[in-house]
Amino acid sequence: MSAKFTDNDGRLNWRRLGYYARSAFAVLLSAAVLIGGGWFIYSKANEAYVSWRTADDYIGEGTGEEVQIMIPRGAGASDVGVLLMEADVVKSAGTFRKVATRSGKWDQVQSGRFKLTKQIPAETALDMLLDPENAVRLMVTFPEGLAAQRQWAIMDRAANADIGLTAADMAEAASDTSIYQALPGYANGELEGFLFPSTYEVGEPAVASHLIGTQIGQFNRIAEKLELVEGAQALGTTPRNIVTTASIIAAEVNNPDDQPMVARVIYNRINQGMPLQMDSTVHYAVQDWGTVSTTAEQRANPSPYNTYVHKGYPPGPITNPGESALNAALNPAETDALFFVTVNLDTGETKFAATIEEHNANVAEYQAWCQANTGRC
Repeated sequence: MSAKFTDNDGRLNWRRLGYYARSAFAVLLSAAVLIGGGWFIYSKANEAYVSWRTADDYIGEGTGEEVQIMIPRGAGASDVGVLLMEADVVKSAGTFRKVATRSGKWDQVQSGRFKLTKQIPAETALDMLLDPENAVRLMVTFPEGLAAQRQWAIMDRAANADIGLTAADMAEAASDTSIYQALPGYANGELEGFLFPSTYEVGEPAVASHLIGTQIGQFNRIAEKLELVEGAQALGTTPRNIVTTASIIAAEVNNPDDQPMVARVIYNRINQGMPLQMDSTVHYAVQDWGTVSTTAEQRANPSPYNTYVHKGYPPGPITNPGESALNAALNPAETDALFFVTVNLDTGETKFAATIEEHNANVAEYQAWCQANTGRC
C-alpha cells in the first residue's frame, strides 16, 4: 500500500484514501464531460457540414441504380443539368452547370445516350459523361444482298427499338431522292443498289434521311476504292450495269469465292443474247422473298425486272451489294460457264456448268437436297 494512504504506524488512513478517491473521481468526471461535450459538438458540426454539403449536391457513390440519359445535339450545360436533375442523377441543375463550366472540360461532352448512376455528385456525373465507356452506341446492321424494302424492315425489329426509326420512316425519307446530293449520277435518282450494306452507328435523335445519306456516302467510298467507273469502262459496260450485276450476285450467292464465277456467267449470257433467268430478279419483280425457288406463275410475271421474260439486264439493281459483290462484278472469273445452281443451302456449295446437260445434273442434285430437307427450298 502506498505511503499516501497510511499513517506513520502503517495503518490505512481511510480519510486520506477518500480524499484522493474523490479527487480522482472529479478528474474522471471532468474528462468525461469534456469528451462527451466534444463528441456532441463534433457530431453537430459534422451534421451541419453534411447538410450544407448536400443542399445542392449529392455525396458518395450514388445508389448504384443505372439510368440512361439522352443529350441532344447543341445542348448546353444548363440544359444537361436539368436533364440530369430530372433523372435524379444530380441534386441540382445549377450545381452541375457550375461544375461543368468551371472544369474547362464542358466542350468535350458529346451528344448522345449515356449510362449514369442515380444520386451522384455533379463532378462524378461530368466525369461519367466524359468517359467513352459510358456512351451507349446505337448500331444497326444491314446485311449484303437485301433490297431496300427488306433493309428498312430491319428497323422494325425489337432489337432496334431504341433507335426510334421504323420501316415507314425510312420509306418516307426515300420518297424524295433529290435531297441526296451524293447519290451518283448513274443511280438515275434511285436508291436501290446504293444503300451500302454495313453496320452503322445511328446518332440520336435518329433521322432516317441521315442514315440513308450515310449509306450512300459509304457506297461512294467503296466505289472510289474499287475504281468502279474506270472498271466499268474497261469491261465495256456502264457503272450502272456493274452495280446491277453486283446486286444479282449478292442475291444469288454468299460465298465470295463463287461471286466472280457468277459475274462471268452473267456476262457470258448477256454476250450470247441469252436471258439471265435469275430467280433473284423474279423475287424482286413480285416483291416476295419467302422461298429460294420461284413458281412458274412468278416466272411468267411481266415485270421488266423478270429476267425469265426479258433478255438483258433488269432496269436497275435488285439488291444493295457489298464490296465483295461489286469487286466480283468488276473482276469476273475466266470461265465458259453459262449456268450455276447452289446444290446445298446449308453449306452454300454452288456448282457451275457450261452445258445444259451438266446443269441439269446439278439441278437434280439440288432437288435431291430439297427433298431431303422438306420446306427449305
